[in-house]
Amino acid sequence: MRFLLLTGLWFGASAWAQSSAVSSYLATESVIAKAGLLANIGPSGSKASGAVSGVVVAAPSTNPDYIFTWTRDSALVFKAIIDSFARGEDATLRTSIDQYVAAQKIQQQVSNPSGTVSSGGLGEPKFNVDLSAFTGAWGRPQRDGPALRATALISYGNSLISASNTSYVLANIWPLVKLDLDYVAANWNQTGFDLWEEVNSSSFFTTAVQHRALRQGAAFATALGQTASVAGYTTQAANVLCFLQSYWNPSQGYITANTGGGRSGKDANTALASIHTFDPTAGCDAATFQPCSDKALSSLKVYVDSFRSIYTVNSAVASPGAVATGRYPEDSYFGGNPWYLATMAVAEQLYDALIVWKAQGSLNVTSTSLAFFQQFSSAVTVGTYASTTATFTTLTTAIANQADGFVAIVQEFTPSTGSLSEQYSRSNGAQLSANDLTWSYASILTAVTARNGLAGDNWGAAGLVVPSSCSTSGTGSSSGGGSSGTVAVTFKVTATTTFGENIYLTGSDDALEDWSPTSTLILSAATYPVWSITVNLPASTALQYKYIRIFNGVTTWESDPNNAFTTVASGTQTLTDTWR
Repeated sequence: MRFLLLTGLWFGASAWAQSSAVSSYLATESVIAKAGLLANIGPSGSKASGAVSGVVVAAPSTNPDYIFTWTRDSALVFKAIIDSFARGEDATLRTSIDQYVAAQKIQQQVSNPSGTVSSGGLGEPKFNVDLSAFTGAWGRPQRDGPALRATALISYGNSLISASNTSYVLANIWPLVKLDLDYVAANWNQTGFDLWEEVNSSSFFTTAVQHRALRQGAAFATALGQTASVAGYTTQAANVLCFLQSYWNPSQGYITANTGGGRSGKDANTALASIHTFDPTAGCDAATFQPCSDKALSSLKVYVDSFRSIYTVNSAVASPGAVATGRYPEDSYFGGNPWYLATMAVAEQLYDALIVWKAQGSLNVTSTSLAFFQQFSSAVTVGTYASTTATFTTLTTAIANQADGFVAIVQEFTPSTGSLSEQYSRSNGAQLSANDLTWSYASILTAVTARNGLAGDNWGAAGLVVPSSCSTSGTGSSSGGGSSGTVAVTFKVTATTTFGENIYLTGSDDALEDWSPTSTLILSAATYPVWSITVNLPASTALQYKYIRIFNGVTTWESDPNNAFTTVASGTQTLTDTWR
């Protein structure tokens, strides 16, 4: 029997004890979430005015302005839709999915500030909802979008292959997937902005989803007889897996979300990566940071604990009590608040872990995950506990209760209408920022799937071995640098700003946007009043640059003369300036 997700819910016998109050909330909220999600997809969505067919509007909000379509958000939303379709839950969803495929075929070819389809344009993060290029200043490129889109389209393609519709897949899906996979294979070793669009560095979420895309892409290409692509994807997947290990912080017991940005690295980025790269056949594999792996669990505890004392709504709830969580503890966007999708991601990771433990009939406590498990039972020691033991029952029951606790927090701060914004207030839980965020609705649906014991798809994570030596060479290069003959230059400028004002960078190189005032590089304010960004630039090259302020549509250039410097021959370089 199938559990129904998008067409309604049937809560049957579950893998663990469940809160009836949470079950009741999700039964209602899932229907609202599905409607809210579909309302934000063009052309027929009631809140997707102006969006062309198959385009996901991030949110129907003008303050902040989210009436754009993001490659990343759209792929995550349609992955949830595609998974429901593939499970046979709602055949009518195919119309929307086919419209998404057609829209992405157009979008991939749109020239934009990141380049053309052959020169880096696939890394452009967002477009106008009519699929024209967004040419304003933004944090670009963002390299997670192509990987996530490839994964969503591969999942759709696999479902059609199973239904003997390979000809459609070869004609309509493979060409799009190949473009994205080729981009990932060529550029995984390039820096870019993280999923929060604030830090320009390497990002755990980006690296993790790139690895999945390449592994799944190699198998997809094989299934379609496109064997010429397989070796390249497989080779680069091994390199990405090797690099993925570098994010682990063994002394602190958590995954460092970004290699730059000046923050602690405790970030919802890591939980989101774990759930979006979940492969139930991989068990609790630590190399791919599966949800029940010792590293992912340890990291989850560190991330959750970082919010226990900073939000009033948490009232210093002690471990293992569930708390509201946000993007990262240093967040200041809209004052820095919990996000619905971040809180639901914690619950979903725990549900995914429970799925695997039940399937394999045991759970393993290591020295790395010991602190995670001891929050539920102080007497737990390192070892393997079979499902027939009291310890297994004690731990899984407590973890299921904690997972439901995170959902209960979302329930508490969901208004009577069931609508979900981007954030809810750290002080009183009131909704903040963009209303009706599509990703918020998708996070409800994917968490319900996991809570109902439905696992994700097999993408090839099982049995992988991390190479003994790592290569950081992609198969090509693009604007954004990081390839041979470039150096990573960090620009830091001390600048006092008002709320809503940002600092940007432009200069005399393609990677510095060639003096463009409209496609400048936004700097991170993570260490305000020092703003920073890292850009890969040609080595041993004389360059000039300036900082720009943009506030309420008004652009203010730094005063003359231009800043000038020569890049070093190799390695890294840091420039420290003060706004003038």
